Amino acid sequence: MAAAKNLAERFWDIQINGSHAELLPLFAEGAVFEDPAIGRIEGKPAIAKLLAHLDKLFGDNPPQFELLEVAGGDNVAWSRWIWKRPQGDVEGVGLYKVQNGLFTSYRDVFQVPEEI
Repeated sequence: MAAAKNLAERFWDIQINGSHAELLPLFAEGAVFEDPAIGRIEGKPAIAKLLAHLDKLFGDNPPQFELLEVAGGDNVAWSRWIWKRPQGDVEGVGLYKVQNGLFTSYRDVFQVPEEI
């Protein structure tokens, strides 16, 4: 099976077509969310606050992404993506650890643009 890959694909379907808040059910209670522009967020309640904040921040103009690739197995997956921005695209990688069908670790790796 490829549980982690499937969860990462589900994440990206929501990320591209839905709201940030819709991502919350994909995270375990003790999950860690890491992003170079945001920092390290620990625990589902803190992740919920972050996702709600991102929905407010972006409002009716959510970030646009192009998913290049998703790969992985049962417990680990990764993705390559492009954040499409008028100021210039940003390419990144997502690294995911999964246990019992939920993210326990989510980490984005990318060069943080000067203007977000």
